[in-house]
Amino acid sequence: MEALALVGAWYTARKSITVICDFYSLVRLHFIPRLGSRPDLIKQYGRWAVISGATDGIGKAYAEELASHGLNVILISQEEEKLQAAAKHIADTYRVETLVLVADFSRGREIYAPIREALRDRDIGILVNDVGAFYPYPQYFSQVPEDTLWDIVNVNIAAASLMVHIVLPGMVERKKGAIVTVSSGSCCKPTPQLAAFSASKAYLDHFSRALQYEYASKGIFVQSLIPFYVTSSGAAPASFLHRCPWLAPSPRVYAQHAVSTLGISKRTTGYWSHSIQFLFAQYMPEWLWVWGANLLNRSLRKEALSCQA
Repeated sequence: MEALALVGAWYTARKSITVICDFYSLVRLHFIPRLGSRPDLIKQYGRWAVISGATDGIGKAYAEELASHGLNVILISQEEEKLQAAAKHIADTYRVETLVLVADFSRGREIYAPIREALRDRDIGILVNDVGAFYPYPQYFSQVPEDTLWDIVNVNIAAASLMVHIVLPGMVERKKGAIVTVSSGSCCKPTPQLAAFSASKAYLDHFSRALQYEYASKGIFVQSLIPFYVTSSGAAPASFLHRCPWLAPSPRVYAQHAVSTLGISKRTTGYWSHSIQFLFAQYMPEWLWVWGANLLNRSLRKEALSCQA
């Protein structure tokens, strides 16, 4: 009985210490940096930032947040009209230089030569890989269109890999730079009804973490950003995502928090409530994650189909 009591006490103490450490990490990462002065990102990394997928959502908000720090921004997307509008807004609001590159990453290898040429001889300090292909809504794999699957491979996996390959040599030469790759909370565990999408995001997470081990000694900071739900203009105003802003922040709020973690955490959700969700995801058994994913994705699919009706 005494031995069992000791084992129980040891287990309880260990779990308590783990919870305390996780709570401290949450406060240190998401709250303490926002209390101090804003870091000089230009001095720390470089004068220019490149953001793919910069016309909507996290990519657009991240570009604006970096511009608010004084960085010049290069916006990449396939929608020229939206790109021009975003670039003008950023230039007028933050008084920085902007450059737009129109590129459809789903077209594969042919688009990268012009991007490489446009970025040549520029002091690229930060690369943000946010461009992504998504399911129109959660679906069973056999129902996903073949074109969508090819887009997920070309956009989610190839784009980040090739963009890093373009900017990394210059960063290594200057011995400074930051690479942020936006993954997804769905990469934590196998996620049914988002099978190909979540698998591609798991690739981005592992890719970023491996790069950090390769290039940290060369002055390059590589961050895997793992957001959970962030609201978008495409979500219905009455949806539960809009009713819970603390659970699913706006892209602007999310970007403000995520940029504050740059240089501090090599793998983070970027937002305090997402970090709590991530901790639950890490500790919960896989069967529970799958059950919750099926429940949530069925709800999101029903919501999306009702909006289309």
